[in-house]
Amino acid sequence: MVGVTRTAITVRRGAGHAELVLLTAAAAWAWVVLRRGDTGAGAMAWDLPAFLGMWTVMMTAMMLPATAPVAALYARTVPVHRTPRMTAFTAGYVLVWSAAGLPAYALAVGAAHVAATHPAAGTAAAAAVFAVNGVYQLSPLKDRCLTKCRSPIGLLLRYASYRGPSRHLRAGAHHGAFCLGCCWSLMLLFMAFGVMNPWAMLGLAAVVTAEKRLPRGPLVARAVGLASLALALAVFWAPLLAPNLTGGGMGGMGLRHL
Repeated sequence: MVGVTRTAITVRRGAGHAELVLLTAAAAWAWVVLRRGDTGAGAMAWDLPAFLGMWTVMMTAMMLPATAPVAALYARTVPVHRTPRMTAFTAGYVLVWSAAGLPAYALAVGAAHVAATHPAAGTAAAAAVFAVNGVYQLSPLKDRCLTKCRSPIGLLLRYASYRGPSRHLRAGAHHGAFCLGCCWSLMLLFMAFGVMNPWAMLGLAAVVTAEKRLPRGPLVARAVGLASLALALAVFWAPLLAPNLTGGGMGGMGLRHL
């Protein structure tokens, strides 16, 4: 009975840390909803630190809910001082997605220029964005990264071998790298829909969570890939499918209005 009781306590503690991760994501979502109207401020236009800060909050809101179960599993492998060590794990994970904001910023600048000066090229760029995502969603590399995210036991065994004061940060960053490998092409769709578009954020977050958590997650990934390829063709007939690249604007939430 003592062993069973200890196991139950461990599970509950792991679940508690998952709840902390979810609360962090909820706070990030609240920030996005409350501050999205400020992203059009001229003083912040094309300011890299501001963009990276906003991007980090966005990725925290979108990605942590799908990662919470992995965080709960990892918490069970940490015998003492769980809270600071789980904070380091989460920070490592978010840091990887924050670094992804650097190429995202470069693409944002390019998208703004194309949309402002070459509307026809914007449609072609939108088709390319949809096509890249569609092809990657159907690729073996996507499948491999998604498998690691859906079944992280092997990764947790690897993290058990990490040593040193930075091991929890490294574990979070390693898991974040697989997550980035799984989902980077989905984030590319912001080039078409606009950063800080809450509907795009909500839709993409739902796709990420479904891919990672639902029993038929890989099937969801393939369906999204096929839909993205269809959009690559449809955008030539309906340019407003990609408002950020074709001049639709999305009410100040496009990349060019950051």
